Amino acid sequence: MRKNILREKLTNDEPTISTHIHSVWPSIVEAIGHAHIYDYVEFVAEYGPSDLHDLDNLSRAADIYGLGMMLKVDQSNQAYLAQRGIGSGFESILFTDARSIDDVKECIKIATPDTPEDGGLYGVSTRRNSYMGYGGSEEYAQSVRDIVIAIMIEKQGAVDCLEEILSLPNVDMIQWGPADFSMNTGKYGQRNHPDIINTRNYVFKKAIEMGVAPRAEINSVEDAKEYLDMGVKHFSLGTDISILHNWWKQNGELLAKAIQDA
Repeated sequence: MRKNILREKLTNDEPTISTHIHSVWPSIVEAIGHAHIYDYVEFVAEYGPSDLHDLDNLSRAADIYGLGMMLKVDQSNQAYLAQRGIGSGFESILFTDARSIDDVKECIKIATPDTPEDGGLYGVSTRRNSYMGYGGSEEYAQSVRDIVIAIMIEKQGAVDCLEEILSLPNVDMIQWGPADFSMNTGKYGQRNHPDIINTRNYVFKKAIEMGVAPRAEINSVEDAKEYLDMGVKHFSLGTDISILHNWWKQNGELLAKAIQDA
């Protein structure tokens, strides 16, 4: 079975660095692999169009460079998307929009094996994670157990039951979602409102206290300091579409000014 890079890092309490992609072009994953820095790539499928072939091809590209892959899924169709992602070779699923402990328990069931001891919903399927064999062996079941389950904390309901969520044995990682949380709490777009920041800090500190890995999404190395000071070890740096937009905007403005001043 495939090696689960993120699972190994978490088990060994080692830090990780990842990045986000919207693009379904496998060469983007290869370009990230060429950097020889990143542990895994998060495909944020929630935000753009993709099909099942894309999931397979992104995972194939990651295999070449020994990268792990995380899949962020829409809540509305999360069971189908998460299980197809696991079958394609994604070693981690990031679940979104949980509002209660029952929501999180459902996420866990989706990404754990259908065995008497696990009580999950992932059964035997002939997909990339079991080629060339039909699956169903103990090794196959263990590979599903090793899937890293990450939960977005981005709704007031999830914050209200945070300790319960963090107490669940299959919750491996949490991710703060300031945009959703600000909207959900009536502070539209105010990601840096003191109440939002205070809640974010509570979420990160509580996760560390309870032994669940929190991951910080950052856009620059400078952004990492406050999280490092908290004890955070896991980071996701940048997003392909934002990186491109910022480069085009900044350099386009400089070029336009140079032309104007010439």
